[in-house]
Amino acid sequence: MTTNTFGALPLAAPLHRVLAELNYETPSPIQAQAIPYLLQGRDVLGCAQTGTGKTASFALPILHALHEKPRPVRSKQCRVLVLAPTRELAGQVGKSFTTYGKYVQFSQTLIYGGVGQVPQVNAMRRGVDVLVATPGRLLDLIDQNCVDLSGVEFLVLDEVDRMLDMGFLRDVKRIMSFLPARRQSLFFSATLAPSIVDLAKTILRDPASVSIAPESTTAERIEHTVCFVSKDDKRPLLEKLLREQAGYESGKLTIVFSRTKHGANKLAKSLSTSGFPADA
Repeated sequence: MTTNTFGALPLAAPLHRVLAELNYETPSPIQAQAIPYLLQGRDVLGCAQTGTGKTASFALPILHALHEKPRPVRSKQCRVLVLAPTRELAGQVGKSFTTYGKYVQFSQTLIYGGVGQVPQVNAMRRGVDVLVATPGRLLDLIDQNCVDLSGVEFLVLDEVDRMLDMGFLRDVKRIMSFLPARRQSLFFSATLAPSIVDLAKTILRDPASVSIAPESTTAERIEHTVCFVSKDDKRPLLEKLLREQAGYESGKLTIVFSRTKHGANKLAKSLSTSGFPADA
């Protein structure tokens, strides 16, 4: 089941309006496959890499449902729960809901660690339509009786493979125990290892499966080198490699990957201070 244009999708008028403003005409493969199933109320098991447009594939149908069937939300409850492995990803998902829901009346809050709990607790005291959360902080607030998941209608697990890699399996299973049995569940992962498939079987009911194979590229003339260094020595070594190999003075470009958005920003600032033009 696929669709070739956003205009062909039976989405609410406010969503078509924002899609037109964003100049979105043709859905990505994951969007073309997943959105029709989600609009039908099906559970979905999706295998797709980051950057394939998967956030819109679940945000648009959910926002459609919130617009078509608005209802008050009780204190401490939410209608939509999106679980993400990191605060950076949670922030990106929240931003996407804000962007696509520009003309939809809905409330949203983000819950993740590393920041104070008080604003998060206050937001949940009022109740929200969409809650985007990381597993650890969400369980903290559940244990403090600040979050009630009994009213969840839509569950999204995003980047499940990363959640399991980070050791969140037990947390995810515990969160599932607080959810109502009657809900629509969406499960997205970049890979479908046996442990991930086993988890999906406990969460999804007769899911539609959608899969987007990553584009394969041939790495030609690339040399691979591994350097084992302490944390304190990483920055000096990186600068040394840039001076010796990157040829930055001749205008050549270098890509440096960082595990987190915060780390990338910090590294770019440090490199710029050291004389390497850098941006994150």
